[in-house]
Amino acid sequence: MTIETAHTLDRRDGPYGEVVLRGRGEHFEIIANGCFLMDTSDGRSERRLIDSALDALPPGRDRPSVLIGGLGVGFSLAHAAADPRWGAITVVEREQAIIDWHLEGPLSAISGPALADPRTVILRTDLIAHIRDATGAYDALCLDIDNGPDWTVTEGNHGLYAPSGLMACMDRLKPGGILAVWSARPSPDFEQSLRNAGFSGVRTEEIPVARGVPDVVHLAARPA
Repeated sequence: MTIETAHTLDRRDGPYGEVVLRGRGEHFEIIANGCFLMDTSDGRSERRLIDSALDALPPGRDRPSVLIGGLGVGFSLAHAAADPRWGAITVVEREQAIIDWHLEGPLSAISGPALADPRTVILRTDLIAHIRDATGAYDALCLDIDNGPDWTVTEGNHGLYAPSGLMACMDRLKPGGILAVWSARPSPDFEQSLRNAGFSGVRTEEIPVARGVPDVVHLAARPA
């Protein structure tokens, strides 16, 4: 089997370090500070993040709002915007480079229709700061800014999964709202942290991958 060679399409130095967009054959990869984040080869688990959150919401909730934490390669946003059941779709992304790659770069092929959807708003800010400081509440938080609670991209991201971060997530959810967190591997410790923070219905859904442990979506609800 021939392995395609990766080539750099753009490299930026930002406030959180280096961010790189690479092409590999027909696919694209995002690298942050030398750490592989994601690529466009398989978006099943990113789409599952959105679907699982919607399915877990209490029945009868009309046009629920969703906050997507991390734009990434755009799979989660595109999937949410393709579903007319969602209402307002807010995406928080702290890296201007990633936003640019979607607005005027090669990733626009994935996210273009979603970005043009009137329900979609992109906020360039830090997710943790937005969750802590915002005044509104969402029906669902779909968060994918790290490789998982136990494998963060930058040291400051640990605060999202700490007790204070989980309480802030609780505050940003409407009663009965759903917190969904993507991870590259299961984390029993994070499940317990969710329970300790007062979330209900804590569970983990697995998504098989070609090699290694499955991707997962951790799900939890703010009590109604």
